[in-house]
Amino acid sequence: MTAVLRIGNASGFYGDRFDAMREMLTGGELDVLTGDYLAELTMLILGRDRLKDPGAGYARTFLRQLEECLGLARARGVKIVSNAGGLNPAGLADRVRQLADRLGIPVRVAHVEGDDLTAAHPGSLAAHAYLGGFGIAACLREGADVVVTGRVTDAALVTGPAAAHFGWGPGEYDRLAGAVVAGHVLECGTQATGGNYAFFAEGGRDVRRPGFPLAEIHEDGSSVVTKHPGTGGFVDVGTVTAQLLYETGGARYAGPDVTARLDTVRLTQDGPDRVRIDGVRGEAPPPTLKVGLNRLGGFRNEVVFVLTGLDIEAKAALVREQMEPAVSKVADARWELARTDRSDASTEETASALLRLVVRDPDQEAVGRVLSGAAVELALASYPGFHVLAPPGKGAPYGVFEDVYAPHGAVAHVAVLHDGRREPVAPAHDTLVLDDPPAVELPEPLPGGPLRRAPLGLLAGARSGDKGGNANVGVWVRTDEAWRWLVHELTVDRFRELIPEAGELPVSRHVLPNLRALNFVVEGILGEGVAAQHRFDPQAKALGEWLRSRHLDIPEVLL
Repeated sequence: MTAVLRIGNASGFYGDRFDAMREMLTGGELDVLTGDYLAELTMLILGRDRLKDPGAGYARTFLRQLEECLGLARARGVKIVSNAGGLNPAGLADRVRQLADRLGIPVRVAHVEGDDLTAAHPGSLAAHAYLGGFGIAACLREGADVVVTGRVTDAALVTGPAAAHFGWGPGEYDRLAGAVVAGHVLECGTQATGGNYAFFAEGGRDVRRPGFPLAEIHEDGSSVVTKHPGTGGFVDVGTVTAQLLYETGGARYAGPDVTARLDTVRLTQDGPDRVRIDGVRGEAPPPTLKVGLNRLGGFRNEVVFVLTGLDIEAKAALVREQMEPAVSKVADARWELARTDRSDASTEETASALLRLVVRDPDQEAVGRVLSGAAVELALASYPGFHVLAPPGKGAPYGVFEDVYAPHGAVAHVAVLHDGRREPVAPAHDTLVLDDPPAVELPEPLPGGPLRRAPLGLLAGARSGDKGGNANVGVWVRTDEAWRWLVHELTVDRFRELIPEAGELPVSRHVLPNLRALNFVVEGILGEGVAAQHRFDPQAKALGEWLRSRHLDIPEVLL
């Protein structure tokens, strides 16, 4: 057993940079290379693939990447662990074996299954439990070179190899929690190395092609996040903080193997492009497993009317009245007027506003011909300058994502080893119901002084994302003085004031002093999840940047 396990990432989503696998295998030392291909929307996409072809349901690009890189990984002794199996890990494992035989590369392929609970949820397209890392660990302990899984937690791609390498058992919560935190940093690929980073423009940093991250995992669960030498982007406390806040909620970050306490995480710069993570504490996992439920919600259509020049509000009112007979027949309709127009604009585009109509209904006809016919018939009979960005179509099916929960014992987690043996993975013996941690003692507020009206983003970074119909916005600052201001200024009421969409929704605030961070969770802002396309930014990717653009009275001493 080596003292340090080097685990890299080559994919943060289905569609990520194709050549990342080769870059990671050739760029420096690695022991394990992971790839995360699954997201809530991806499971729906794979479910629709499987409807057309029962043998499908996995990430096809993973196979094409292996065709180029399987021999390279074998020659370098790098294990490959990926959730690219999606809805069909057994099918993907067979395809990898066929590929290896065709290429003449002797590799042992194993897979993990048991996450598929679709049969227990009639009417769902796909229902999958989020499994932990011990099935992966079992496959690796028995000599697998490639392990493919279905729906495991993103962090399990790291906790599994670490548990196998260091011999961790199910109750070693601090070690497992440390690996979960490292796994969460790696899971989104280049978001840990300067991608999508709030302060990307500072200091002449080159983020045109960030390298993919890796973590040096130690036996005690601590780690160092870094990247291969000479690759683009950068790794610092800020990039790691941003990713830690991505798609999380409170201080207790629950998973199937362990609940990691994010309020115990310590980050320190350990040299250029190196950030040490230590101090992470873990607790027993909750008594239930999260199950992602995807179903078809109905049919959706949209049309965007372009309103140019003068009388924008009157033009919008006219077309809404004209469309009302058709719109009143659908189950759900939403109008949004985006005032992108400018006064005395020098181009037609900048003189124009966009009026967006989105309709949903169980009946495709209601959102198809009825809507498109009503919109097209206005071409010569509505506001001056009438045109649309694109003709409305027939109406497309949309998906709905929902979290449900199942007891650990209701899920048959199985490691299918490379020789065909099936090794059941025992459910968690000890569990702990999730409660809010004790209230955090806040630092003293900054003393009074001159204030300046300025964007929050001059001082604070943010990163936001989606979990079903909810969104989270993590906000952090980089100095203790700024933290003393932020933690008292950015309350739930202030957040609602800055983000009016959250005004009537449940909002919770979670304080993470070690990270100088606040994490806000806004319930229901994304409706029924990303596939339902509820709002302009359906995954809340830019919600944090909107918050950073809002103006507050900030102490001049901090600017």
